[in-house]
Amino acid sequence: MEQNLHDTMALLTRTPAALDALLRDLPEAWTSRNEGAGTWSAFDIVGHLNHGERTDWMPRARMILEFGDTRTFEPFDRRGQEQESAGKSLGQLLDEFARWRSAGLGELRAMNLRREDLERRGRHPALGAVTLSQLLATWAVHDLTHLHQISRVMAHQYAAAVGPWHEYLGVLKCGGHSAP
Repeated sequence: MEQNLHDTMALLTRTPAALDALLRDLPEAWTSRNEGAGTWSAFDIVGHLNHGERTDWMPRARMILEFGDTRTFEPFDRRGQEQESAGKSLGQLLDEFARWRSAGLGELRAMNLRREDLERRGRHPALGAVTLSQLLATWAVHDLTHLHQISRVMAHQYAAAVGPWHEYLGVLKCGGHSAP
């Protein structure tokens, strides 16, 4: 399936509400625990999504449209949320994410992108040449990756509690695809 801007934006628009419905006002036992050393909790993941909204998706889209592949994207700090989230509640992070996402999608709509714009290339520091279309598709799949990760991290909290049903619960067998 090719990246379709309308379809991509439809998914990106829903992520804040999905996270809010799943996580807001849950006990911290669900949102602050992780899968072990070096892994992220739901709180960490929402912070990471916020950091990406501020520093990754739209800044890179603007860079592609303004400079093409003549400038390399700034490397993304995959742990940038650690300082940014300090002292905040999960509710605050969810609210920030909704605001950042709304602003980013508003800006994306205002760009009135045409097919030729989506084919424009930028330069990723590790991957080399990438298109705007690929960046936007990655933004959507990044959301899905972290929704999956949140489900996996939360399910992990009951891995022992489910007893013999563990055998039938695929989320508990998933080794993960989104290590920090």
